[in-house]
Amino acid sequence: MTPLLLGHRGTPRLHRENTLAGFQAALDAGLDGIELDIRRLADGTLVIHHDAALKDGRQLPELGAAELPADVPTLAATLAWAADTGAYVNIEIKFESSQPDDRVHRTLDAVLAYGLRNRVILSSFNPRILAAALHHAPHIERGLLVHRAYQFGPLDAVPLVMRRLRAAALHPMFPLIDSRLMTQARAHGWRVNTWTVNDPAEVARLVALGVDGLIGDLPDVLLAARPMADQSSVR
Repeated sequence: MTPLLLGHRGTPRLHRENTLAGFQAALDAGLDGIELDIRRLADGTLVIHHDAALKDGRQLPELGAAELPADVPTLAATLAWAADTGAYVNIEIKFESSQPDDRVHRTLDAVLAYGLRNRVILSSFNPRILAAALHHAPHIERGLLVHRAYQFGPLDAVPLVMRRLRAAALHPMFPLIDSRLMTQARAHGWRVNTWTVNDPAEVARLVALGVDGLIGDLPDVLLAARPMADQSSVR
């Protein structure tokens, strides 16, 4: 099976990350969609940006929509683009506090308003955010981000967290993926989507292990997964 291929914040080696131009370039290159990050402005506007500050140092939580640079898209504009293009979207809600905030329900409501229920997965490192998402819109899929082996205790503890969140997918950083993790994922029915994969050798290794999704900066590197998956399926 060919993995889902997503541009990490669009195509950040070609365009500024988390911009509509970068998102469209990912689709134009042949990827299935994109991964992006949600932040909130002082006036409550939800925007697509990874860091809490702009390049010029201004803090997003202190800005209003009128002060936003033209290349920082709003969530609404981005979801409208996804609805028009058919893109699959992995929405990460950035960790801003230990408790969930209104970004959770407002993001999910916007996903539903744009008819993207089946083309979005919401991800976070914070299980409380995913729990709030489960409570508000259980039918929109959730993915648990993991960046180190003992983020939630030993690997054997992950199933408990995943079960409580009713998460559809585990999103580990690519060095964490091995045959043991994939066996565990298959036993529990999780998909495995991994980031940030920019090395052709890693693409080959991960495809051979059977990952479900690859997220990376370089479309050409990710697209090599398709012939690899085709060859694997005929063996």
